[in-house]
Amino acid sequence: MRTVKASEFKAKCLKIMDEVAATGEPVLITKHGVPVAQLVPAVRKPKTLFGALEGSITIVGDIISPIDVEWDALS
Repeated sequence: MRTVKASEFKAKCLKIMDEVAATGEPVLITKHGVPVAQLVPAVRKPKTLFGALEGSITIVGDIISPIDVEWDALS
């Protein structure tokens, strides 16, 4: 984790915020060598849950064709 003095953070605040947003790496802000704050990237929540898992499931094989084994429930 990167450490930045409070005076340096004050001078370069917007640049450091852009770096945290781009890399996702948090920055620890210190005052006289003592940690006082931590800047972390914001977590964006989807507006709705509909489609939130899009692309996270992979279908392997044929799921449409019937199988050759008879089910116990049918007999």
